[in-house]
Amino acid sequence: MKNLEELTKLVTKFRDVRDWKQFHNPKDMAISLVLEAGEVMEHFQWKNADEMADHLQTRKEEVADELADVLYWILLMSHDFKIDISDALKSKLKKQNKKYPIEKAKGRHTKYTEL
Repeated sequence: MKNLEELTKLVTKFRDVRDWKQFHNPKDMAISLVLEAGEVMEHFQWKNADEMADHLQTRKEEVADELADVLYWILLMSHDFKIDISDALKSKLKKQNKKYPIEKAKGRHTKYTEL
């Protein structure tokens, strides 16, 4: 996908002109990804449905920034690990389609082992 390639070029350029690749080993990159995902979760912690809806309206840009941080790390990791993230997602969805066939899973949140 062209858009993913363009975004990957943007994030690698951002990193590389700052000479940060030297700090980006798999462990620390994975930690950074999880930390950023945790910051997404913080926006919703302890909120009921109404509070979350209000929060998304009033703090949408902050939530978007955190989601962008998660995507940043996904793009860098997939680039550095030589994983075509678009192909990886398509492959994963094929596997999920087998685990969660529509006729068994539609409208249910049950784990595939319980369908």
